[in-house]
Amino acid sequence: MKVTIFGSGYVGLVTGACLAEVGNDVVCVDVDRRKVEQLRHGEIPIYEPGLEDLVKRNTANDRLIFTTDPAQGVAHGLFQFIAVGTPPDEDGSADLQHVLEVARQIGARMDQFRIVVNKSTVPVGTADRVRETIRATLQQRGVEIPFEVVSNPEFLKEGAAVEDFMRPDRIIVGVDNTARALESLRRLYAPFNRNRERLIVMDVRSAELTKYAANAMLATRISFMNELANLAERLGADIEQIRVGIGADPRIGYRFIYPGCGYGGSCFPKDVKALVRTAQATGYQPELLLAVEAVNERQKQSLFDKIRRHFGADLRGRCFALWGLAFKPKTDDMRAAPSRTLMEALWAAGAKVQAYDPAAMLEARRLYGERADLRLCEQPTDALEGADALVIVTEWSQFRSPDFETIKANLKNPVIFDGRNLYEPAALRELGIYYYPIGRGQTNYGESS
Repeated sequence: MKVTIFGSGYVGLVTGACLAEVGNDVVCVDVDRRKVEQLRHGEIPIYEPGLEDLVKRNTANDRLIFTTDPAQGVAHGLFQFIAVGTPPDEDGSADLQHVLEVARQIGARMDQFRIVVNKSTVPVGTADRVRETIRATLQQRGVEIPFEVVSNPEFLKEGAAVEDFMRPDRIIVGVDNTARALESLRRLYAPFNRNRERLIVMDVRSAELTKYAANAMLATRISFMNELANLAERLGADIEQIRVGIGADPRIGYRFIYPGCGYGGSCFPKDVKALVRTAQATGYQPELLLAVEAVNERQKQSLFDKIRRHFGADLRGRCFALWGLAFKPKTDDMRAAPSRTLMEALWAAGAKVQAYDPAAMLEARRLYGERADLRLCEQPTDALEGADALVIVTEWSQFRSPDFETIKANLKNPVIFDGRNLYEPAALRELGIYYYPIGRGQTNYGESS
């Protein structure tokens, strides 16, 4: 089948590459000429396991084409996927200018039936606005051309996006009495439904809200566990033991109940804010969602607060080693990452940072440039040299079993602040390391330096 995707960012690129991989002819349209040239040469602008191979293979086989020409895209595909960004506006609501601009581009160029698929994360009612925009553009042209607008939200986890697309747990399709569009989408997604039916069909507005509801639920679980972790720390309880105890309940389960130094990324922070604004626009005050957001913002300060309690408020002349910059493992995404909150707080307090991340070094350099109080290191051990303490911010697998004697030998003080609870407190106590995890009963295991 012929598919056009507007937007070659995270969602658009993964969607295009995976649809091409199962035999479809895909054209990806993007306004960024430099990015398009990079993609044509097999250069991937994001870090995502497995994606580079898909893009290179399908580009070489001419099943995946990149262009800046919207006319080529509209002429190509029965399906016109909208997968452009919806960044938060000043008030936290989703900015739909890019989505509606794509709708205008489609309406200005289409000359036969098209199925417009909203893949971007958009507020409830966006499909109506897309439909109205296309219809108004057609009227300006003085033509009547049939088209359908459907909602098909993405549920891709960064670091596992290719696997999620190729083996989805569900495929949400929102349609309003459009049998033609639904049957076409069934055929498009048939290769991903061979073992069992994963297509869940609902009305458009419900599909739009389902995406926000899923991310808000997961964010709520994380903030709830962080709230409990803060309480456990004050009561002398161990949140990791509590996590195992409640996770054994099948009604709760173990996923997304890991305490830590807060969530980040491109989805949870943005989508919770957007859902809050959507609710407020209807006159409803979403108190739980507001609390989820507030708890997370506070949690991002937790490591800095522990550092100040150990070293004192004056951090001038101090240097801290950071392991992990991306908001989660297996990605280079630093959007709303806890590492950014921590680094900026340390800099404001007069401290320096020596940081290492397996994937996000280029992104960190892009965000912060060259500055005297930031050293980006090629190896994790390089970040330790001469630092006052080590701070774990991202739970990359290579940080799970380090050589603690090397850590002690390189640090000025044997202190670890662990924002992801990677280590056992008793083991570090035996090694003579001051250890500050999240919610594990005691706030430290030694005297301040």
